Amino acid sequence: MRRTPHSSPHLRVMSALGLLAALLLPLGMSLAPRATAAPAADPVRVMPLGDSITGSPGCWRAVLWNRLVDSGYTDVDFVGTLPPQGCGQAHDGDNEGHGGELVTNVADQNLLPGRLAATRPDIVVMHFGTNDVWSSISPDRILAAYTTLVAQMRASNPDMRILVAQLIPMNPSSCAACAQRVVDFNARIPGWARATGTDRSPVTVVDQWTGFSTATDTYDGVHPDASGDDKIAARWFPPLAAALDAVPPDPGGPGDPGGDPVACTARFRAVSTWQGGYQGEVTVTNTSASAVPGWTATVVPANGARLTQVWNGALTTAADGTATVTNAAWNGALAPGASATFGFVASAPATAGTPAAAVTCAGRAPAG
Repeated sequence: MRRTPHSSPHLRVMSALGLLAALLLPLGMSLAPRATAAPAADPVRVMPLGDSITGSPGCWRAVLWNRLVDSGYTDVDFVGTLPPQGCGQAHDGDNEGHGGELVTNVADQNLLPGRLAATRPDIVVMHFGTNDVWSSISPDRILAAYTTLVAQMRASNPDMRILVAQLIPMNPSSCAACAQRVVDFNARIPGWARATGTDRSPVTVVDQWTGFSTATDTYDGVHPDASGDDKIAARWFPPLAAALDAVPPDPGGPGDPGGDPVACTARFRAVSTWQGGYQGEVTVTNTSASAVPGWTATVVPANGARLTQVWNGALTTAADGTATVTNAAWNGALAPGASATFGFVASAPATAGTPAAAVTCAGRAPAG
């Protein structure tokens, strides 16, 4: 990940040099030309794309932005044709979250290419389709719109990295069928992503549904409140950080590692269960054509379970129970097609039922 260099007091330096030159020139002396610093690399441009859940005010963007900055990702530019829309905390608020928009309309009316041309993102973070589901538009039509938008993103940037959310739950008082429609649509997204992603332009599915409650994490059954904003940001952070790490530091310039970006898959398996917990394992497989020096997996256990212990990896747990596991020193390097497995113990409520977890992963790009 590229870092933003700290600014320096250029005006004071230039003034001092000018004064020194004025004193030396009458003596027949001259100053050697000052070396010119190499220009800083452009920041990585991230477009938050969606409807009012993303845009108005979309305060999960502020939470996510500040978490990135606090974690050292200081050379990131959130982009969009819409300006900041509140949230009461400092952040880069540019976005492409248009309240009330349907993703099917954006595709049918060819609205995205102009927005891409104006902002030139490297990464798109997309939570889009809530209004379509509410309008009882079929999953087939919504996914066809997704496919159109992905093609337009790749026309804008062939190396576009695309993060696509499984939608947060929805249960508005005026739409009794909406809750199940979201479930049905979300079930289709992983298969669509597998068919649509490429090594050069991967599509990563981010589970924003599991563990999100319309009763406690929204203020109207649809739009997130402060608790919901925290949960959404926590789910976006690991895959977005991995995507930022994979963006070359200076595209086309010296040190550009070149080649296809890495991709991987993660598979969960319950090993054994007992009252109040279970043992599970996750297998990470490098599905790209390039070797990876390391990987990160995200585990979202279902039904209130939480990871308490991990082996063959290093565990970080967010407040909502989302677990991030990075490789150990001995199992990070994976050749194409190779796999690594880590195990864990999870605690779970007595009523949790059969162990289940949503798992995703990202391979770390080789150093240039």
